[in-house]
Amino acid sequence: MGYAKDYVRAMWLMLQQERPDDYVVATGEAHSVREFLALAFGYVGLNWQDYVEFDPRYLRPTEVDLLLGDATKAKTVLGWQPSVTFPELVALMVEADLQAVGAMGKTPKTTSDTVLDLMAQRQFISKAD
Repeated sequence: MGYAKDYVRAMWLMLQQERPDDYVVATGEAHSVREFLALAFGYVGLNWQDYVEFDPRYLRPTEVDLLLGDATKAKTVLGWQPSVTFPELVALMVEADLQAVGAMGKTPKTTSDTVLDLMAQRQFISKAD
């Protein structure tokens, strides 16, 4: 998962090259749905477990266990790297949703405080996620 503007910047950098080439554009990070939920719900002071249910019937039988891109070539040749971290991206998404429903400014903490608190507590998220 990454920020769309970062990927657009990577595409622009590719177009500036003398010759076309193939690049992997990725954050190089893997995050679980559980981690996303903890950050998003935590941003507004809620426990995701109070609102989300898991139903194994909806698991994909051929799901890939881990997808992780290596953007080394994009970083070295293009000078590209992501500018928005995962916690920042989740905060941007939640803020956009809050703004869309007219609830912006009603969060219990500032974006940076909430995201930093949740990341500091990351041990509550299982590696199996």
